[in-house]
Amino acid sequence: MTDDAAEIEAIKRLKSRYCRYLDTKDWAAWRALFTDDFVSDTSRAGGKLISGADEFVAFTRKSLRDQPTVHQVHAPDIELTSPTTAGGVWALEDVVRFGPGVNLRGYGHYTETYEKTDGQWRIASSTLTRLREDVFNGLFAVYLSPRVRAVLAAVAGRLMK
Repeated sequence: MTDDAAEIEAIKRLKSRYCRYLDTKDWAAWRALFTDDFVSDTSRAGGKLISGADEFVAFTRKSLRDQPTVHQVHAPDIELTSPTTAGGVWALEDVVRFGPGVNLRGYGHYTETYEKTDGQWRIASSTLTRLREDVFNGLFAVYLSPRVRAVLAAVAGRLMK
């Protein structure tokens, strides 16, 4: 394996741990995957911009509480931009259980940057974009249009304050 291939594989493993630690709610391990100055931008998916890894982890922990989640990422397109920086795009499918019989399945992409510090790759920034979101239960599924998503995001934002 070439040096570049080994570095790209290390970034793939980083993202694998991101999904696993998030879904198992291992918040301390999840926090260790980010640079201190990490920036999350979910504004194009109805969320907001959050600066700082501690702030992002606290927000995510409060938002999800103990709700079951499943995050799967696929088809990584990773490019090393220097020996200690990289960028990548991942296809995403995730499921969040909001309550009995109320689930959300989302499809989209993570566009990210990575930094290698202390010999370890960490996520420096992440932008989430959505292609589609469906609300479903065992009996039906409903596609949420961008307009409906915006309304639901506004309501959720008020509830999270």
